[in-house]
Amino acid sequence: MKVVEFDTEVAAAEGISVRLPHAGHILGSTSPVIATAGTTIAFSGDLGRGNHPILLPPAPPAHGASAVVIESTYGDRAHPPDPAGALRDAVTRTVERGGSVLIPAFAVDRTELLVLALQDLMRGGRIPQVPVFVDSPMALRGLAVYRAAVASGHADLRPDLPDDLLDAPLLRTAHSAAESESLNEPGESIVVISASGMATGGRVLHHLKHMLPDRRHTVVLPGFQAAGTRGRALLDGAQAVKIHGDYVPVRAEVVGVEGFSVHADAGELLAWLGSAPTPPRVVYVVHGEPEASAELTRRIRAELGWLAVVARDGERVRVH
Repeated sequence: MKVVEFDTEVAAAEGISVRLPHAGHILGSTSPVIATAGTTIAFSGDLGRGNHPILLPPAPPAHGASAVVIESTYGDRAHPPDPAGALRDAVTRTVERGGSVLIPAFAVDRTELLVLALQDLMRGGRIPQVPVFVDSPMALRGLAVYRAAVASGHADLRPDLPDDLLDAPLLRTAHSAAESESLNEPGESIVVISASGMATGGRVLHHLKHMLPDRRHTVVLPGFQAAGTRGRALLDGAQAVKIHGDYVPVRAEVVGVEGFSVHADAGELLAWLGSAPTPPRVVYVVHGEPEASAELTRRIRAELGWLAVVARDGERVRVH
């Protein structure tokens, strides 16, 4: 493996070059542009948002691309304008009743956004001052990478970030299994951010097993919950979930907080496509639930007037 700088064209194979513009999704993410034999194909990859508090916004699609392949995770919905408000209310309610808040979060980038949001809420006096624990080995490694990137002025970051961006006074880390276990009986109200983000595995399962039966606590789900995951079951109001072979009753408050996703929503996906210097011949819509992909395809046709199709599993197409 080797580091490739943003927007630097490199040879991937004979006659095939690749350029990697900013995608604005997570640190280092890109929207690959592949050129071969006079044909250019642009891929959104996981596309980020223009208002990301840490990263630069996504670069527009490549000039002269004959095809664009675009994700559609949020292709049928819009993010709310102020997700911090719902987070504020959930934390405040929980602390008032003597409970703790558990946030299953993706280890990379989502954890950083939540740390920033909680930091801003506390500094503004909008939520009580309580310790915030990051409890995930991968999230802790990711946090260290983001801190190093901020300190070095990484090319993917907004240029005006303070050096102490991710060093809130009440931020704590749980590295060992024993430290993680101690968070289940902290003796005070705390916030725990732990992976995985859809509650499919990781340390968050141990916290869920302990906290879900207790009405004082709250589980905040801050991102997309795919069908078939524990996170989706909790979001849909499950009365019990299976963890480590046992069924656990759900008595804790469960709150879905949309808007912390670092995926572009439907409007942002359309705006990204519309910023292309030249329209492509075709847009292929991928990476989404069937309803989201279908709705984004419909809007591309209706609002941009472009040919757009949902790619089928195993399908092959000719691009020229």
